[in-house]
Amino acid sequence: MPPGPAPSRCRLRPAALLLALLLGFAAPVAAQDLAVRELLPNGVTLLVAERPALPIVVLRAWIRAGAILDSPGKAGLANLTAELLTRGTRTRTGRQIDQAIEFVGGSLSSGGGRDGIVVSLSVLKKDLALGLDLVADVLLNPTFPQEEFERKVQEIRAAVQRAEESPETVASKAFRRLVFDPHPYGTPVEGTVESLGRLTRDDVVAFYTETYRPQETVVVAVGDVTRDEIRVALEQRLGGWPMRPRATASPAAAPLGGPAKTRTIQKDVSQASVLLGQAGIGRHHPDYYALQVASYILGGGSASRLYHRLREERGLVYSVYSYLAPGRYGAVFELGFQTRNDGVREALEVVRQELTRLRHEWVSEEEVARAKAYLIGSFPLRMDTTGEVAGLLLTIEEHGLGLDYPSRFRGLIEAVSVQQIFQAVRTHWDPDAMILVVVGNLKQAGLPASE
Repeated sequence: MPPGPAPSRCRLRPAALLLALLLGFAAPVAAQDLAVRELLPNGVTLLVAERPALPIVVLRAWIRAGAILDSPGKAGLANLTAELLTRGTRTRTGRQIDQAIEFVGGSLSSGGGRDGIVVSLSVLKKDLALGLDLVADVLLNPTFPQEEFERKVQEIRAAVQRAEESPETVASKAFRRLVFDPHPYGTPVEGTVESLGRLTRDDVVAFYTETYRPQETVVVAVGDVTRDEIRVALEQRLGGWPMRPRATASPAAAPLGGPAKTRTIQKDVSQASVLLGQAGIGRHHPDYYALQVASYILGGGSASRLYHRLREERGLVYSVYSYLAPGRYGAVFELGFQTRNDGVREALEVVRQELTRLRHEWVSEEEVARAKAYLIGSFPLRMDTTGEVAGLLLTIEEHGLGLDYPSRFRGLIEAVSVQQIFQAVRTHWDPDAMILVVVGNLKQAGLPASE
C-alpha cells in the first residue's frame, strides 16, 4: 500500500460518471477497416487504406535514413539529403518537378526527421500516375545539383540562425542535448550553422548511396485507390530498385537516464521558457500507457493538475503541458511552460510539488476517468483526414505497433489502474534526477547563467 490514501471504491460522482460514459462513444477501429499491409518483391513495405469517398490520394514514402544516421560532425546531413531529393533528377530539374505537380494542383515535398525521411505526395485520383512518376523519380534518380546544394545549405543555415531568436527553440535544443548526450538524439535534425558549413555535395551523394534502400522503405497510400491498383503501379516504378545491404551499422539505443543537470541561458525576453524532464520508456514498455494517463493528469490540458495550480490558482502561466515523446531508439518525458521571469522559481516549486505528489499519493478515480475519456475519445480525431490516416499508419509501422493498434488502443488505456499509475511514476519519473532548462532574463528570475 502506498503512503498516500487508496482510491475510493464508491460510485463515481456525476462528472466522472459522464466522462466514463463518453468512453462508450469512442468505437474502436477494426484492423481490417484501417489498412492492409504487404511486402513488394524488393522489400518495400506497402500499407494501403482505401478511402473512396473523395477522389484524392495521399502517399507517404518513408525511409529509415534520418538524422540518427548522421556521422559525428555532420549534423544535418540526413535532412539536407532529403530536402534535395526534389531539387533535380536525371530527367527533370527542380523547377520542372515543381511545375509538373503544381499544374495538376497537387503537392510534392520531402524532408528529414530524427529516425527517417519522408517524401509526401497529394494528388487528385486522375493525376495519380503523374504523382507516382514524380515520387519514383526523386527517390531513385536524384542528382543533387551543386547549385541547388549551395542554395539549400544557405536556406537551412538561415532558418537555423532565425530559430536562435526563439526562446522556445533554444530551450528545446538545449533540453534534448542534455537528455540524450552523447546519443545522436541530442543533435538537432537540421544541424547547426557550423555543421552545415562543413557539408559538401559529396557528403550528400555518399549518404544517399549508403542509406537509401527499398527494404528500409515504407510506402503508405490512403484515399481513392485500391490495394491491387497501387501495388501494380509501385512495382512498375520501384521494382527496379535493387535490395542492397546497409553500409552503416544500426544505431544504438539511447541511455535511459543519468544525473540531474541544469542549464540556464540568458535572453532578454519578458517570458522565460522552462523545460523539465528526463529520458523515458518506449511504446512497448509495459508501463508506457500508465505514464500516458499520468502525463495527462499532470499536464495534459485545462483539467490537469498543473493547469489548475499554475494558471487558475496563481496566474503564473498561460499554458503548461507534459507529454511522452517516444522514438525508435529512445524516448523522453517532457514538461514545459512559459512564465514571467520573476515567476520561474515559484512555478518550478509547484511543478516539483506535483511530481512529488504523484510519487507519493494515488491519483483519484475521477482523474483517471477524465484522462481515459480524453485519450480514448480523441484518438479517432487522429484519423479525420486522409493525411492524418497516412501519418498514423507511418507511426504504426515505424514503431511496430501492428495494424490492430487502433482497435487495441482503447483496451490498453482502459486497463490502466490507479495502482499501475502510482508504480509507474515512482519507477520512471524522479524530479530529483530530471533535466532542467531555463531560457529567459536570468537576473529577473534570480538564477545564475550556465552559458
